[in-house]
Amino acid sequence: QVQLVESGGGLVQTGDSLTLSCEESGRTGSPHVMGWFRQAAGKDREFVAGINRSGNTRIYAESVKGRFTIFRDKSGNTAYLQITNAKPEDTGRYYCAASRNFVSRDSTEYEYWGQGTKVTVPS
Repeated sequence: QVQLVESGGGLVQTGDSLTLSCEESGRTGSPHVMGWFRQAAGKDREFVAGINRSGNTRIYAESVKGRFTIFRDKSGNTAYLQITNAKPEDTGRYYCAASRNFVSRDSTEYEYWGQGTKVTVPS
């Protein structure tokens, strides 16, 4: 059974950086496509970034492009989301997701989800 566990969230100030991690266990076969989504209080969950199996294709939401970087380790078991120049609008719970399909912004394409890690950037 695939499990995803996120870590690395916390309280950061505007302009700070932090890196979120997502460790996958229980996978058999090829690495999954990995994605990061976030949900702010009272809002719908939104796509943040995605990376394909080999790590050479990455897609981002326009709101984070240039500030966030998604990458994964060589084993394919851990995905990361590096946040730089954090802004108050980055506040939310960040979820890692895994997919056997192609990298996508569509949350319905992802079969497996973690419990999330909270990021707070005070205004």
